[in-house]
Amino acid sequence: MATYPPKLKIATASNERLQNLKNTFEAKYGVSPLFYACAPGRVNLIGEHIDYCGYSVLPMAIEQNILAAVSVNNSGTIQLANTNPQYKDFTVSCSEDIAIDRDNPKWHYYFLCGVKGIQEKFGIAHLAGMSCVVDGTIPPSSGLSSSSALVCCAGLLTMEANQKTLSKVELAEICAKCERYIGTEGGGMDQSISFLAERGTAKLIEFQPLRTTDVKLPDGAVFVISNCCVEMNKAASSHFNIRVVECRIATKMLAQVRGLDSNRLMKLAQVQLEMKASLEAMLALVDKVLHPEPYSREEICKVLGITSEQFSTELLSANTQHVTHFKLHQRAKHVYGEAARVLQFKTVCDSEPAESLQLLGDLMNQSHASCRDLYECSCPELDQLVAICLKSGAVGSRLTGAGWGGCAFSMVPSEKVESFLQAVREAYYLPDPRRAAMEKQSLFLSKPGGGAAVFLDE
Repeated sequence: MATYPPKLKIATASNERLQNLKNTFEAKYGVSPLFYACAPGRVNLIGEHIDYCGYSVLPMAIEQNILAAVSVNNSGTIQLANTNPQYKDFTVSCSEDIAIDRDNPKWHYYFLCGVKGIQEKFGIAHLAGMSCVVDGTIPPSSGLSSSSALVCCAGLLTMEANQKTLSKVELAEICAKCERYIGTEGGGMDQSISFLAERGTAKLIEFQPLRTTDVKLPDGAVFVISNCCVEMNKAASSHFNIRVVECRIATKMLAQVRGLDSNRLMKLAQVQLEMKASLEAMLALVDKVLHPEPYSREEICKVLGITSEQFSTELLSANTQHVTHFKLHQRAKHVYGEAARVLQFKTVCDSEPAESLQLLGDLMNQSHASCRDLYECSCPELDQLVAICLKSGAVGSRLTGAGWGGCAFSMVPSEKVESFLQAVREAYYLPDPRRAAMEKQSLFLSKPGGGAAVFLDE
């Protein structure tokens, strides 16, 4: 795999979307773009909510992406516009400290996360002036990583505009870190696959250090993405960060019970590593020492030997200060079980047994059940959609992304694809006028796509 993001020459006139973006840019700013940058969204095949716990995940990039046209100038400002009129223009000074309002997560703040990440990496006092028009084909708030793709695209184009060089791995790590300015405590999967993806293959992504392994998906299967049409913005709610906090507390509770240094450990994977235990042993430990009833703040403080003030400042995030009870048993059980399913999924893909589709489908179904029942990150519409997908011929179907809305991801035998699509349309989309209006962009086939790139006009 190439170390650096590709820089490709392309004839914009031969690409309708690029040509339309160029026309919009020229009409807006009166000059032609100097270059274009794109970053793809992703679908996570399996491994939900475990990257921020230190465990490997198994996503692939999708063809839908964030594409930006850029010119560089001496204006001393960064001007942002979007082809979608619901996203308003925004201008920021290059010489001011870039402020990101995490209480008001508008589209331009995600873009500025990427800009700020590059600025801080290189200590750039005065960024190059830029004019940008952004065009996105990833459905927003759908669990397909539209927000992270926007951060990655902004990071890549800011690097290019300021004539800096970073590897794909460095860019992924910077963009994972800087997206936290918007308030979401993610683990790095979305940014990693956006930069490190390769066309035709899924990726096992491991962390610390960040590295990827190709995973060949089985022949005879088609992957279908279906949007339940419930939007979920991670940064606009506390659902996501509550789960991060619960896993952090579960880490410290398990460490404390096992006589480990709980001050030093922040992720569930670190407890397993310190104990030199198998994932099965960790699941047994969770059942043994964490009770299924929610833990109160007082009980946690007593076990960990910390004050209420320490609990709030050291364990909670800004948008989880209101939470009083925590489901530690359920969250830890999901994480260790899901980490095992990722490894099993890769093993099946590598060994290609005759019953591959059924084995992979079973793992996907177990993953959804765990997300629904233990992690409680599904929603009634997603559960209904997953059930319809299975009834319509999928061998496996599960939520993908953070959950609480967004998309289901289904594996369908090739010979059943047309009947599957028709059955899902008739059962989920057509009976509801709002869903029916969104159906064309909500139900589509997906293949592993390539990673982020810069394009120059020939």
